[in-house]
Amino acid sequence: QKSISSTPISHIYTIVTFWVFHTSRLPRNMDSSLNVIEVSRVAPSNADSSESLTLPLTFFDLLWFKLHPVQRVIFYKLSDATRPFFDSVIVPNLKSSLSSSLSHYHPLAGQLVWDSLDLKPSIVYTPNDVVSFTVAESNADFSLLTGKKPFPTAELYPLVPELTNSDDSATAVSFQVTLFPDQGFCIGVSAHHAVLDGKTTTMFLKAWAHTCKQQQEQTANASLPQDLIPIFDRTVIKGPENIETEVINAWQSLIKLFSGGKAPENPKSLKLFPSPEISPDVFRYTLELTREDLQSLRERLKRESQLFSSPKELRLSTFVITYSYAITCLIRARGGDPNRPVGYGFAVDCRSLMDLPVPSNYFGNCVSASFKKPFKAETLMGEEGFLAAARFVSDSVEAFDKNVALKIPELLAGFKDFPPGAQIPSVAGSTRFGVYGLDFGWGRPERVMVVSIDQGEAVSMAESRDGNGGVEVGFSLKKHEMDLLVDLLHDGLK
Repeated sequence: QKSISSTPISHIYTIVTFWVFHTSRLPRNMDSSLNVIEVSRVAPSNADSSESLTLPLTFFDLLWFKLHPVQRVIFYKLSDATRPFFDSVIVPNLKSSLSSSLSHYHPLAGQLVWDSLDLKPSIVYTPNDVVSFTVAESNADFSLLTGKKPFPTAELYPLVPELTNSDDSATAVSFQVTLFPDQGFCIGVSAHHAVLDGKTTTMFLKAWAHTCKQQQEQTANASLPQDLIPIFDRTVIKGPENIETEVINAWQSLIKLFSGGKAPENPKSLKLFPSPEISPDVFRYTLELTREDLQSLRERLKRESQLFSSPKELRLSTFVITYSYAITCLIRARGGDPNRPVGYGFAVDCRSLMDLPVPSNYFGNCVSASFKKPFKAETLMGEEGFLAAARFVSDSVEAFDKNVALKIPELLAGFKDFPPGAQIPSVAGSTRFGVYGLDFGWGRPERVMVVSIDQGEAVSMAESRDGNGGVEVGFSLKKHEMDLLVDLLHDGLK
């Protein structure tokens, strides 16, 4: 079975090119709708008896170590969400269960550091380490943020916590819980991508939710299921000799190239590239594709494949259909010169692709990427556009083997060949993560959003909330493009 993970791989291109012209970190967008109640520190519950732990980054981790955090917001609808209930029940339960969950995930409380004598960075945990936990209240419209209409993406940014980083160290994760009085609450997560990928992040969130729910049910002898207990053994990641050095060198070459030939002043700096500034007219929209919608699109592709005599049978998985449809509509919504360069990219979960498969509960990154080199936009703008996209994506998925995991240095080096201004959509999230199963004791999420898709040409993807085989696809575009996109998405389903 082919494994699609989905980190927004095109962010590397977007962020590095942006960094050339912007050298300062952008401030957090904190508006008047948010009132920060407290910022506290949460330690693992077994910190007093724990030991220090050092996890060197692998070549998979190093692919992401300069990129912005992955930000998620998980919304929960709760009419009983009064301020007294929030203060006395929701926050204390989330804090104590977070502490208990961190006892299995010590590295999340640690720091990313790069010692002057080491060849690569490491995650270092000591018994004094903690995670940041922000408690806030918002007067924003909960129903707008979780609804079915486009809304300004700036509304989401006050709901995600900052992740501190400097030349010398970087925080692994931070959390925020925000109350919407009498409407519900949300949990915001910012995660350093060099520490954990989407699968590991979701594994931790499931462990936290499981612990919180059991805690409220006062389950005797509560314990985590085995599949939620992480494995920290770095020896399960096998790669060619010196591949970590090659990845680091590829990063240094990219930075030098996009800096006009100037080498970085501090090659071991852990400071992340600044994120592109988000325009006020950028809007967010979530498309809900039902099982019936997906089947209709599948049948359409089958008909068009016969009509236009496709040379080989297409792999019409849910991912291929959904992503092909999304990128076709995105490129059509942008419009413009039909000869302009476009492409796509998506991350690949390599756990099952390695010669010795990596355990599913491995802690850390185990994703590489697949890219389609730029082609002309007209390829997807004509009558056969959707079919052409499906052919491309199907072929990319079929090509997966262990080599996709070992070509990270070549992947990074290849960014220098991308033409300026190319539209390269990518994906964040996955229908396999099961994010709508994150029940902390107050029911299933009302909506799960990947905020960080704003930082590049990306869409988000998750299983449908109702669990009936559908898919949710999140988009972030300037309003004039979003208006066109929404019409294209729905017209294509008629």
